[in-house]
Amino acid sequence: MQEIIINAFTGMPKELATFLIAMMPVTELRASIPVAILKYEISPFLAFTYSVLGNTLMGTLVLLLIEPVTKLIIEKVGFIHKLWTKYIDRLHKKHKDSFEKWEAVALIIFIAIPLPMTGAFSGAVAASIFQIPPKKAILYIFLGCFIAGAIVTGITILF
Repeated sequence: MQEIIINAFTGMPKELATFLIAMMPVTELRASIPVAILKYEISPFLAFTYSVLGNTLMGTLVLLLIEPVTKLIIEKVGFIHKLWTKYIDRLHKKHKDSFEKWEAVALIIFIAIPLPMTGAFSGAVAASIFQIPPKKAILYIFLGCFIAGAIVTGITILF
């Protein structure tokens, strides 16, 4: 799947392709940095910069759009309301204490860990679910992306 996405950007300027790959929820900066450095031969600094900016922008857009889009879907498809409410309630019960106690640290670390199902997209969804104010959440998303970018850049350069 990632190879299909990466190949879709063939022919674009390498910097733009790096930025856009970082914006894709499937790839994020975990793929855009190695692709930029190893395949596009972009400097690690530029790969890091374009990837962090693209990933942060994607996380910000998700954060700002998830509630209105979710409300619209729930209004149009009635049975989803029950499923969504059940899902949100389960998440709140399971993680509420951790998020209340460790809000910033929890979200930043969740975004910064370069593993599947973590990252800016999932972090933005979590910030929305736990009602972290957008200004704070955007800062946390950026910091998480910055740390993840540093980790991925370091790993890519070292190996």
